[in-house]
Amino acid sequence: MNGLRLHAARGCHIFAGMDRRIFLSTALATPFLAPRFASAQEIASVLETENQLHSIQVLRGDELLLAEAPRGRGLDAAANIKSCSKSLVALMLGRALERGDIASVDATLGEVAPGLIPSSADPRVRDITMEDLVTLRAGLERTSGGNYGAWVSSGNWVADALSRPLVAEPGGRMLYSTGSTHVLGAALARATGQNLLQQMREGLGTPLGIEIPAWTRDPQGNYLGGNEMALTPRAMLRVARMMRDGGRYDGAQVVAEDWLEASLDPRTTSRWSGMGYGYGWFLTRSGYGLARGYGGQVIAFHRDRDLAVAITSDPLRPARSGGYFGTLTDLLDGPILAMA
Repeated sequence: MNGLRLHAARGCHIFAGMDRRIFLSTALATPFLAPRFASAQEIASVLETENQLHSIQVLRGDELLLAEAPRGRGLDAAANIKSCSKSLVALMLGRALERGDIASVDATLGEVAPGLIPSSADPRVRDITMEDLVTLRAGLERTSGGNYGAWVSSGNWVADALSRPLVAEPGGRMLYSTGSTHVLGAALARATGQNLLQQMREGLGTPLGIEIPAWTRDPQGNYLGGNEMALTPRAMLRVARMMRDGGRYDGAQVVAEDWLEASLDPRTTSRWSGMGYGYGWFLTRSGYGLARGYGGQVIAFHRDRDLAVAITSDPLRPARSGGYFGTLTDLLDGPILAMA
């Protein structure tokens, strides 16, 4: 790939073409079910009992196996994808590399966007690389979790994030922090001459045929990198499909294939979920690439099983790995994989 250098409808229901009421009555009357039907029964149970779940879609190849929106605003209304947007910002880094706007993932913040670095920052901040930012290994004190409110209440989100103490070596352990992705988004805007919304619309919206609405900006006008983006569930599924298909959609290469491959190479591990983490994408032991957002927003794909999955959930309720998000990962690893 030229210029790219890498471092070393509410109520809608489909169960494989079977009406859910017919399916459920058949399932209850049949003691031994084929694996696909048993999987559908498990999914039906989750849909009915997990009131946090708003929508779920499963695509195998070109066949839509499941499209349900029992709660929320349906499959065609924009939903807050929360931190799934971190994964999309990572795709914009790949785009900037392909276009030659950034030399490589080893390019430092001091080289790409020195004007973002405040005088109060540790001198070592200049040497934080694009790879450190996209893998959430910048080493800076986190702005997520308990620090998030104070961070977004500050007068300059980029400067606040970069002025925080280094609590780990850059390129070391993963420190999940929206501030790191926000700095990356601001750096991408400086390097490309396009704000993050323009990049997203050009790089994903147009080739995928999806709408990307404007979202939250910081006091300096930078679009929030890593939170608060919105997509319809159907648009989320198109992203998942494109990632599953090697970065291609409708015959066009949307994401460079070598960037996609590099994105799915684990660079670190989440201390919370135990999942691997590449260039903005979580990587499960069962073979999924995964974008994950607060509350249970999921864009997932499994290339070996030819699956693409989109899930939306209540964005105001937590979804911890040991709780509701654990239910979703069990769903992905169990009945959804069994549908392939």
